[in-house]
Amino acid sequence: MLDIGNTIAAFSEEQVQRLTKLSVGRLRYWHKTGFFSPAFVEENPRLAYSRFYSFKDVVALRTLEMLRVQNGVPLQHLRKVAEKLSHLRDDLWTKTTLFPINKRVAFVNPENGKSEEVLSGQYVLGIPLKRVMEDTQGDIDQLRRRSTKEIGHISKQAGIARGAWVIAGTRIAVASVKRLHEDGFSIAQIIAEYPDLTEQDVKSALAHKEKSAA
Repeated sequence: MLDIGNTIAAFSEEQVQRLTKLSVGRLRYWHKTGFFSPAFVEENPRLAYSRFYSFKDVVALRTLEMLRVQNGVPLQHLRKVAEKLSHLRDDLWTKTTLFPINKRVAFVNPENGKSEEVLSGQYVLGIPLKRVMEDTQGDIDQLRRRSTKEIGHISKQAGIARGAWVIAGTRIAVASVKRLHEDGFSIAQIIAEYPDLTEQDVKSALAHKEKSAA
């Protein structure tokens, strides 16, 4: 079992951007507006490294990304959810079981164990936050140890991206790169979306998909 309470680490904004796919600008905006602030903040914001995020912060931000981007939950609704469940404090985005439903959020009420949508009381299957935490730790490990031998190579491994073809040393699916390319993204734009990738990675992913489709 992963114990995030014993996981001590500090990540820069650039590292958090890679791990969460949230832009530095959005991270700073959320901090400025008080929606989500990093665990470590220097008093002087002009310092080059004035904000650092904990492992727990990264897990929370990945959860928010899943709700906001992958499930289309509006940021304004997430703000209301945070206010409504403010008594949960830091555990809201890491230990609470959350449920996206029709672009809204439900949760398991710790008082009665029931799944409740914040406003209407509806419920659906939840986001497995334990899996989010485990995936986060895995991505952090990959971020730290990706070998130069992996750059430009495609791999498939059980337990990573559900067995799909990925860029070696990452969890970025070849299919995701291909979809961006089909949407008109240039190689540079694809790398901007996935900062962990190199030009060689992107070219290899596109070539691999072309061969697979042949």
